[in-house]
Amino acid sequence: MKYLILILTIAAIACIALGFFLEIESSERLIGFGVLVLFIVVFPLFSYHRWKDKNLKDYMLTKENLDKMRETQKEKKY
Repeated sequence: MKYLILILTIAAIACIALGFFLEIESSERLIGFGVLVLFIVVFPLFSYHRWKDKNLKDYMLTKENLDKMRETQKEKKY
């Protein structure tokens, strides 16, 4: 998955760069295709890959997590 994301990112950036630097009729389409691949394919794949094994409750502000934060703040002060 990591290598697929890397390859798609490089391909999308290459499309955008070629669209800017080449003076051809379809240069605007190359830029658009590169941006589309980045936002529709690469970013969701990257987000899924980074969050798939994480517990979402660890990042939510629940009463237990707020109490843990207060305890660590008290320990840092002393």
